[in-house]
Amino acid sequence: MKHALRHSLTDYFLFGNLFYGVCATALSIEAAFQLQVPLNNPVFYMILFSAATVYYTYAYINENYVDPHNKRSVWYATHRKTVLYSQVIFTMLAIAGSIYLLVRYYYGFTIIPWSQWLIALLFPLVAAFYYDIPLLRVFSLNLRRTGWMKPFIIGFVWAGVVTIYPILWKEIESDTLYPFAIMTGWLIVKNWMYITILCIMFDIKDYASDSNHHVKTFVVRVGLRKTIFNIIIPLVIMGLASLILFALLMNFKPLRVLLNVPPFLLLLVVSYSLQSRRNILYYLTVIDGLMLVKALFGILASVLVK
Repeated sequence: MKHALRHSLTDYFLFGNLFYGVCATALSIEAAFQLQVPLNNPVFYMILFSAATVYYTYAYINENYVDPHNKRSVWYATHRKTVLYSQVIFTMLAIAGSIYLLVRYYYGFTIIPWSQWLIALLFPLVAAFYYDIPLLRVFSLNLRRTGWMKPFIIGFVWAGVVTIYPILWKEIESDTLYPFAIMTGWLIVKNWMYITILCIMFDIKDYASDSNHHVKTFVVRVGLRKTIFNIIIPLVIMGLASLILFALLMNFKPLRVLLNVPPFLLLLVVSYSLQSRRNILYYLTVIDGLMLVKALFGILASVLVK
């Protein structure tokens, strides 16, 4: 009985996309530590968690076809009512939290320059176009089917939400502008490329489906082995080299650099492991889990090395 309950909760946590909410929250906290910006009101993180969960669940509850060979597809068909209820609950939490923060910190909005607002609005706009959300279908744009661009688009949205939004909201909370310095730009690029690599890895899982639907992802275009050895691994090595060069430029202490290296090494290990066929839980726990690993090591480096 306990085993069945634990198994059911694990499936809900992973298939219900709560893990994405955890990763988004952890990465935004890491960004605050890395940029030496005070943490936001806890309600901010509740909204971020809820929004990430609702957004990622949106695609699956709107799918009509149930693939009997896809464990996640079967799970959504079996637990459709539960998922719909949770969507309503998390949507209400996000709306209630947003109203609370807007009422409490309304005066802080006046100090934010238009340039920052335009940058902040760019990320939800791209996110909406990714799923071709109904209100925007007049533009007939579905970025989800852009093939090789898809991982870069996802990485771009994640990087903006978890890096820019914590700073922007802290400005509103504290009625103080924080400079978007070189460290901010570096962290945006770092998060962008790191999550892009994870998305390319994730596309390996959908190789057959993407090929049938003519979605030209990297793995569909060049094959599994070339995707791993000619694209993913070189990108990881370039990211690691960039980290070291940036650390030298900014005079980071050696311990801080060392604590930021393990996520890149794990990227190499996991990418190499994808030569063998893996089930969906591997992708959801191990590959997506590398976002949480990156956040934890980044926070640890910021806490231990001042």
